[in-house]
Amino acid sequence: MNLPNKVKIVEVGPRDGLQNEKEAVSAAVKIELVDRLARAGFRNVEAASFVSPKWVPQMATSAEVLAGIARLPGTIYSALTPNMQGFEAALASRADEVVIFGSASEAFSQRNINCSIAESIARFEPVARAAKDHGLRLRGSVSCSFGCPYQGEVPLSAVADVVGRMRDLGCDEIDIADTIGVSTPRKTQAVMETAARAFDLARIAGHFHDTYGQALANIYASMEVGVAIFHSSVSGLGGCPYAKGATGNVATEDVLYMLHGLGIETGVDLDQVVDAGDFISRQLGRKGASRAGNALLAKRTA
Repeated sequence: MNLPNKVKIVEVGPRDGLQNEKEAVSAAVKIELVDRLARAGFRNVEAASFVSPKWVPQMATSAEVLAGIARLPGTIYSALTPNMQGFEAALASRADEVVIFGSASEAFSQRNINCSIAESIARFEPVARAAKDHGLRLRGSVSCSFGCPYQGEVPLSAVADVVGRMRDLGCDEIDIADTIGVSTPRKTQAVMETAARAFDLARIAGHFHDTYGQALANIYASMEVGVAIFHSSVSGLGGCPYAKGATGNVATEDVLYMLHGLGIETGVDLDQVVDAGDFISRQLGRKGASRAGNALLAKRTA
């Protein structure tokens, strides 16, 4: 199977990565992190989330972050928008892309946002329309596409259904997310092939968590079936507050090390990402979770 020559990495550390941190991270630190990542070459940085500060206090400074970053031409700065109130805030803050999210698991949808999958997607209709009216990119994220902490197995038909609903809302890109990190390569390929029957494969992204150490293998397996967009988080930041035991997203440094070793073009400078990972890890007062990042840092000081 042929691997893609080029892969787009969506850096989600500043939003998906930092949202679960217990200690407050200042807007200034987040701005510095976003700017470092953009300078490293990422063309898409998930920088903000306009959700209720009551539920996600770490994202309360999102407007301040988007106001303070040094925007690079050609870089998409994304914001999560759960409703019209969030959309209006994202629009006022000049987000380039808004992100809506649903689940392929009925049980997860009920436990996470207290409504059915169909109801959750219907809530996004006005957000999707508004995004199109204002010329913003619209991204859809499908959580628990490979397994659910509450119901276990998620049928392929459920993934196809939600992808189809997201497509019908006008999404420009759709993320297929392994929220609890349970997938393995063959299963990953089956899910991605199913999603591709409902949406353009070139606009499907893989979002893998590394709970069972399978994220890199799942990315490789996804590339074998033609997926060429992936999400990752600098220094392996993040997790899912609604999925017990779920560890962080796959570390960006590890993904880049693998892709560059395969001769796949990313447009991203790994050394600068290592620096960004070291910066945020020091701010959080702990060692980074990226194996490649830690190895490269150790090599520098050897």
